[in-house]
Amino acid sequence: MIIFGTKGYLYQLAILTLVCGQCGNPSAHTLRKRVTKFTLFFVPLFPFSTKYLTQCTFCGAEQQVSKEQAEQLQTQAVSGQGGPGGQAHGQPQQQPYQRP
Repeated sequence: MIIFGTKGYLYQLAILTLVCGQCGNPSAHTLRKRVTKFTLFFVPLFPFSTKYLTQCTFCGAEQQVSKEQAEQLQTQAVSGQGGPGGQAHGQPQQQPYQRP
């Protein structure tokens, strides 16, 4: 008998101030990495799915972003480009995605 399955992991990478593509409000967004790993006998072996998401703290809308966009947003937050949420004072707020 072989027991296999999947297990999901959620990592919070950064908190940024962005304009939401859903509600249009400038608010804090969490940048998250969702990793799904294959398990064998309840032991996680290797990841087979990795997704990057931003979630608006105002309306709760989630948007999937590419790995490159996630890395760019994370370096923007870490590089010290400003005050709360990684947003520089006097800089325009960036929109990583557009409303469809």
